[in-house]
Amino acid sequence: MATTVQDAPAAGLELDVRNAAHRKHPWRWLSALVVLVFAAQLVKMLITNDNFGWDVVWSWLRAESIVRGLGITLMLTVVAMVIGVVLGVLLAVCRISANPLLRGAAGLYIWFFRGTPTLVQLIFFYNLSALLPKLNLGIPFGPVFASVDTNTLITPLLAAILGLGLNEGAYMAEIVRGGLLSVDPGQREAGQALGMKNSRIMKRIILPQAMRFIVPPTGNQVISMVKATALVSVIALSDLLYTAQSIYNRTFETIPMLIVVCLWYLAVTSVLYVVQSFIERHYNRGARHQAPSFWDFLRIRPKGSAA
Repeated sequence: MATTVQDAPAAGLELDVRNAAHRKHPWRWLSALVVLVFAAQLVKMLITNDNFGWDVVWSWLRAESIVRGLGITLMLTVVAMVIGVVLGVLLAVCRISANPLLRGAAGLYIWFFRGTPTLVQLIFFYNLSALLPKLNLGIPFGPVFASVDTNTLITPLLAAILGLGLNEGAYMAEIVRGGLLSVDPGQREAGQALGMKNSRIMKRIILPQAMRFIVPPTGNQVISMVKATALVSVIALSDLLYTAQSIYNRTFETIPMLIVVCLWYLAVTSVLYVVQSFIERHYNRGARHQAPSFWDFLRIRPKGSAA
């Protein structure tokens, strides 16, 4: 039977490594050279092309109007994600419920909001008064207890929150449902054997174990939501992008203002990437394969690789 290199020390054999050489990687060096050439061209363009207007970028980067628009963007992200997470948990529980009515209603909701573009939903909520001039609260086919003018109630801010939050709820429902289904059914059976109620089993046993599978995609959804808030510019809400558009429509400095927007989005999403990596590592404690760190993309040689 042949002896492998790994088995040689155990077999008492000595390996002759005098003529050993590092494995050559010509394609790796070639691809690195191509990347360096493109990177040099990019740096040259950024430095020498005056059309970028870096002086305009730095002058507007911390302008009060831009910072105010950034605040609207962050507020929309937080509120929409809170609505999406709460709604997603409720819909996910309904989706795995034994009640066919709840299961069907949740499935219909997810089908509609995942199947239509977010931009269309935002415009629909913004123009809701064309469909329902007044919103009434009462008994169907009976008396009306309260009524409010739709144009007065549905402001651009509320339309943005409804469009982004309700849409996010559909995606979060599938994320949470996938996490709940990843937990072994025996865990629920063990809780029932101990006499625990279904709500307590879900809170104490199922959800804590499912979080390991729910948190990573939820972090991605938060980052996607930050960028999705740019859609609200079409309904004249003064977020980061709409504020920049208002400025370059007056000054005609389109490219510098768009660079300002990109820099702020990159700053926010980079912070969220770092937070997400720490949260993932927290929930992956004890796992065989640790979640990658945010800074791993900066490593020239992957962590743990052989020399």
